[in-house]
Amino acid sequence: VEMGDVQLGWDSPVKEVVHPQFINLQSRGGLGWLEGFNEWMARCGLEFAGHPGKDKFINNVGDEAEMDLTLHGKIANIPATEVEVVIDAEPPHRIHVRGRVDERMFYGPKLELWAEVSTEPNYGGLDQEYQMIYHANYGPPLLEKGARFVAAAKQVTPFNAHAAKSVKQFNEYDAPTKGFIEQVYCLQPYADANGRTSILLENAAQDRAVSMMFSVGQLPFLTLWKNTNTKEEGYVTGLEPGTGFPYNRRIERKFGRVPKLNPGQSRHFTLDVAILSDKEAVKKAGDEIAKIQAGRPTQVDNEPVKID
Repeated sequence: VEMGDVQLGWDSPVKEVVHPQFINLQSRGGLGWLEGFNEWMARCGLEFAGHPGKDKFINNVGDEAEMDLTLHGKIANIPATEVEVVIDAEPPHRIHVRGRVDERMFYGPKLELWAEVSTEPNYGGLDQEYQMIYHANYGPPLLEKGARFVAAAKQVTPFNAHAAKSVKQFNEYDAPTKGFIEQVYCLQPYADANGRTSILLENAAQDRAVSMMFSVGQLPFLTLWKNTNTKEEGYVTGLEPGTGFPYNRRIERKFGRVPKLNPGQSRHFTLDVAILSDKEAVKKAGDEIAKIQAGRPTQVDNEPVKID
């Protein structure tokens, strides 16, 4: 999606769309998801999301067993079962593209994702844990030296000790930097009277931006991923509303951030995205975020949460 010189997305080192059959999610210690990572909006989930590692599950004979979780789950690499295009009969004749992806397994999850406005029903007969992170990625011209991330934040916590070194500058961006190691920050956003919040990525001149709006009731947590490496390696930032943070599922469960679906139950997630192409629009979006903040404090933690 482009508007003038602003695009939704980024220039990934992965140049082509990679068919799921060529992606080995287990490669490089569970980082194989990155072999196809080049989209604007990557969906992470559904049974699990976040960093790779070990977790426990109940196997086919009812015993507790251990499984390897791969980076950000399977849903992004499962082919769609059904795709449809709907054009509204009335002006302005809006075009809707919908797709259905099933994440199902005998003695495992029975989840279904519809993407337009995403609906995630549990078709199994048992309660089912799920995780969902909307990994929205942006590069130049929005991302540049002096660009800023703006949010109404209740709390900001560095993901790890490395991110903690720069937590005071968590919302500021540098020029492409050779050898840059990713920094991740975990935010708890404030909401307005309707339970919604807004976030903003603005360029240095504050005359170009993208804003994202979502319900804190649906997506109560927000992850900021900064990867200001060289353009060849991937100069990109991720704005990631989700049901939790990108820690391994066993850690997220410990902190109460792995929700469950009852049999037949669904969850709906709606994201509104706007491209802002002049100073007036960018300022208006920033003012709306300031209204949500409403003078309330932001707690910026100097250390990551102890997870052991």
